Amino acid sequence: MHDTIMEHKELINDASATTLKIQDWAKEDRPREKLIRKGPSTLTDTELIAILLGSGTKNLSVVNLAQQLLKHHNYDLGAIAKLSIQELQKFKGIGEAKAIAIVSAMELGRRRQVKTPVPNKHKITTSRDTYLFMQSELVDKVVEEFWIILLTRGGFVIEKHLVSRGGTARLSVDPKVIFKVALDHRAASIILVHNHPSNNPKPSQLDIELTERLIEVGKKLGLPVLDHLIFTEEGYFSFSDEDLLL
Repeated sequence: MHDTIMEHKELINDASATTLKIQDWAKEDRPREKLIRKGPSTLTDTELIAILLGSGTKNLSVVNLAQQLLKHHNYDLGAIAKLSIQELQKFKGIGEAKAIAIVSAMELGRRRQVKTPVPNKHKITTSRDTYLFMQSELVDKVVEEFWIILLTRGGFVIEKHLVSRGGTARLSVDPKVIFKVALDHRAASIILVHNHPSNNPKPSQLDIELTERLIEVGKKLGLPVLDHLIFTEEGYFSFSDEDLLL
């Protein structure tokens, strides 16, 4: 009985949210005022997105607009984080400015997930270290990217460098670019990293062939390839862990 009353109350509140502007709400119920008084952790996902949106439409309050955006994506913030500005603008009530605000907030959240260590202070000794180090760059990416991590002789990070980003065609990786960057930074060794947006960490035949080719070039230049890690949001595949670095 209590649940039925609560559901009925929520329906009434939703209907009111559709017709009432935020300015018409009781002050303590407005998302911005609630954040100021109680802190951001007390707000729901809907209320936080409503603050980013700033305003609703003629027929929808900003909170109801945020609620519909979440509902459309099964209340999955990860799915919303992957949307481009153009994709967000396809949602009725979200223009360019609102889409930019959402994309910017999601990018800040992504960068905050893993604080990037200061170069030359972060040491990589395991494939897990590599995976964690690259999370801030590769989480939520919907296209393939190929990165290299440049290391000192002691295994400390010099720099991580984006080599190539995929599009509609297959990811293109030029060994000359990789080793020029490594030599320019006087790296002692490198780690290869690329992501699979499909979340399937299994290396393709092309991944295997490319790895073998880069290993051979690295040997000739005295720049060993220590690992090639395939990154997914659910885990990773390490060529080193699987003894595939010949």
